[in-house]
Amino acid sequence: MDNLQFRKFEKKDFGSYFQLVSNEMVMAQITERAIPLDEAKINYQKIVDHNAEADMFGTYKIVENEVFVGLGHLTRKSTDETEIGYMILPEYWGKRYGTVIACHLIKLANLTNTRIVKAIIDPRNIASRKILLNQGFSSEKVCEIDGLPAEIFYKAL
Repeated sequence: MDNLQFRKFEKKDFGSYFQLVSNEMVMAQITERAIPLDEAKINYQKIVDHNAEADMFGTYKIVENEVFVGLGHLTRKSTDETEIGYMILPEYWGKRYGTVIACHLIKLANLTNTRIVKAIIDPRNIASRKILLNQGFSSEKVCEIDGLPAEIFYKAL
């Protein structure tokens, strides 16, 4: 995992993105459904447009030895609040990739003027919950967001 690289998604990377969001296992605890091609194309264009901005915020393609592992995002929510998130292909689950990715995203957030980092997970996602708690996050609340179960975590920097 020492070879993990974080590169902002570019137009040419749609195939990797679609590999992730069309995977029912990956999306089960995110949107509870795989994303169809037309919807994924619209969502991806928004990612590419946002990534064109020259700052740390955006959505990163995560690769190891040029092999696609997943994505991570750093999203500004307000002047002092940032949200992190990640999705990993199933073959990398349970191998500490989530921990390494979360640590890297927190380090990126530290390079901005962020004072609070938040993460939103499905409360049933025990692995992500454990990763966040081990990184010093606290549970803020369990709720619904867009009709889906959510647990919001926060960490002061």
